[in-house]
Amino acid sequence: MRVDIWSDVVCPFCYIGKKRLEAAAQQAEIELEIHWHSFELDPEAPIRQEISNSERLAQKYGRTLAEVEDMQRNIAAMAKEEGIEFNWENANSGNTFNAHRIIHLAQSKGLGSEAKEAFFYSYMTQGLPIGERETIEDVASRIGLNPVEVDDVLNSDEFADFVKFDQEVAREQLKVTGVPFFVFDQRIALAGAQPREVFIQVLEQALSTTSNQELENSQSDICNEDSCEIVDQK
Repeated sequence: MRVDIWSDVVCPFCYIGKKRLEAAAQQAEIELEIHWHSFELDPEAPIRQEISNSERLAQKYGRTLAEVEDMQRNIAAMAKEEGIEFNWENANSGNTFNAHRIIHLAQSKGLGSEAKEAFFYSYMTQGLPIGERETIEDVASRIGLNPVEVDDVLNSDEFADFVKFDQEVAREQLKVTGVPFFVFDQRIALAGAQPREVFIQVLEQALSTTSNQELENSQSDICNEDSCEIVDQK
């Protein structure tokens, strides 16, 4: 089944959503054909932040440092349930445009999911500066991309149009306001890092229907340009 996913590599809910979708597909015994699409949460971000990630988020969201740290701890606890070690204290955010370009390069080689996983892991678990060239080259090498091709991309504007096109489609056609955002079989849309059982429900619905229809999205955990919020679904 084809699944199109819009996400950013510095979005913890995007990583959580990826893991939940993969677990749901495995449980439902459905093979996925995933197409990754770019969505920059902060296109104006510098290559590397000069302050801690918590300080940056507090300034960006207009929150106290204590509030942001509580939010980060809650997200880390949620991530741990999906097998993700989110070391938020060491997270080093930055501009993700080049990471998205390399993901498109990887996707052209059939390595899109490997690239996405490696970037998520580098940022959230290893605490590597995600915007810096050294980190991007390390991720590319880790998944087996040709270093000459990687250099050619980073030294040019190659795949820049792919990133921009993805974001235009998300905002103008799909009206995406936050990520992760999923489209199943090019017909059914779902927003947020939904619980595993919701993903199973949607996967089964996509298999069982041939009509054009859109799932009515429930509130779920999502990152947008203003905040990353956990939604209480109890």
